Amino acid sequence: MRFFVEIIIMPKKELLDPQGNTVKNNLHLLHIDSVSDVRIGKCIHMQLEANDRDEATHIVEKACSELLANPIIEEYTFRLRELSNSEPCSS
Repeated sequence: MRFFVEIIIMPKKELLDPQGNTVKNNLHLLHIDSVSDVRIGKCIHMQLEANDRDEATHIVEKACSELLANPIIEEYTFRLRELSNSEPCSS
């Protein structure tokens, strides 16, 4: 089975996000004052092969916890979508 995976990696809420703060401050300089918080993270799209959804979940969990995210400062979420044999990988 083929799966499309979207992984979102964000800094933990209790940590400062200097990039987010910079963007928020610059939005105010553009007179966009309705934004109260900005957090900046990473979005990763991938396609993988697995026997079933459980195996795909295990693969993504391992990739995130051991390579893609730093568990000390980041948290992650992901969505799996099964692809048909003829469906191209897309978001």
